[in-house]
Amino acid sequence: MQTLVDTPGPMTPEFVVIRSVRDELPDTFTFEIEPPEGWSFEPGQFTMLYAYGVGEVPISISGDPGDRSVIVQTIRRGVGAVTNALGSLGPGDLIGVRGPFGRPWPVDQAEGRDIVIVAGGIGLAPLRPVLYHVLAHRDRYERVMLLYGSRSPSDLLYIDEVQEWRSRLDMTVMITVDTADADWHGSVGVVTKLVNRAPFDAANTIAMVCGPSIMMRFTSQSLEAEGVTPNRIYVSMERNMKCGIGICGRCQFGRYFVCKDGPVHTCGDSEELCWIKEV
Repeated sequence: MQTLVDTPGPMTPEFVVIRSVRDELPDTFTFEIEPPEGWSFEPGQFTMLYAYGVGEVPISISGDPGDRSVIVQTIRRGVGAVTNALGSLGPGDLIGVRGPFGRPWPVDQAEGRDIVIVAGGIGLAPLRPVLYHVLAHRDRYERVMLLYGSRSPSDLLYIDEVQEWRSRLDMTVMITVDTADADWHGSVGVVTKLVNRAPFDAANTIAMVCGPSIMMRFTSQSLEAEGVTPNRIYVSMERNMKCGIGICGRCQFGRYFVCKDGPVHTCGDSEELCWIKEV
């Protein structure tokens, strides 16, 4: 008699231990999670994180792709029941993980080119693995630029690390805030205003952009105005993903599934998808 044995599938989370929780901002925290066996990921991929009894949410991986000993994920509280439940967890608690899923940032295609990384707010988290990878293989790339904007100085994410990058001689870091305080002596204004000040060769540039939809839209327009073609401008869109593997249809738009055809897309290949509200 044949016995059927249930084997975990891609929809079954693996429960692992949270090693540490670190507050980044009043509404934002970072998990360091024990990885499942055989863990690895590429910059730009995401996991589905499961809070027991509440549900799942897609979260970009924000750690070093060269370090397979830990999963690092930065999460904003207050954007739904699941993130609130995740925000109540602490070291030693269990969390469900599925993945990694999705199309990564084009770090291989960018070799030999200038790289312009444009981040708005918490959009720096999905782009941080790109910076780790590029700086670990710095000789493979030409000029590297990080253009980073936030609402205010107190909203800057990973500020100590950003300042370390800023002190390096082999990359350019430009920071701006929408609203300054009395202690801020840097640039004030939206991040798109940094684009025409950045020293890159538009004909030999790959741009990677992540942040609020409106920021990504206007940043892409600014990059195009400087001569970067749409097929070399990459954006990340994670909203409305539910299963992570393209079976539920929640993130489908025409022939695209944001989860499996993205979350990283070029503005050239899928221009109509890039600016659909809430995709």
